[in-house]
Amino acid sequence: MASTPHSPTAAPGTPVTSSDGLARLALRLDGAVTGLNSLAYPAFAAALASLLGIGASLLYPVGAFLLLFAAVVLVAGTRERVSGKALGAVLTANLLWALLSLVTLVSGLLSPTLLGEVGVVLQAVVVALFAALPYAGLKRL
Repeated sequence: MASTPHSPTAAPGTPVTSSDGLARLALRLDGAVTGLNSLAYPAFAAALASLLGIGASLLYPVGAFLLLFAAVVLVAGTRERVSGKALGAVLTANLLWALLSLVTLVSGLLSPTLLGEVGVVLQAVVVALFAALPYAGLKRL
């Protein structure tokens, strides 16, 4: 299976593709973990709301959004040739999620328990790591 070499002089917006295994692995891993979270939020909303101090009414729409995101990421990870644009979009979305999670926490918009605060910080770190994997895959294109 040959991959398309990336030319550093390619015009911006030019689709870059690769059969790179790291990129596919990053997308599949991100999609799988995000998908599990998307199912856990609504399934255990009442327990999580009590434990984390984050309202169940927020966990349902977040779970729905994450399910959609996970599906898109998993589909991108199943392609024979992974798009540089897809990797860049996932990387950007993950960085934004991590940043907005921390901003939400320090802004006082939510009143989580101590466990909820630790949980938000930990998930922001994990999501930032999921941004690093596509970045590594993108650098290999």
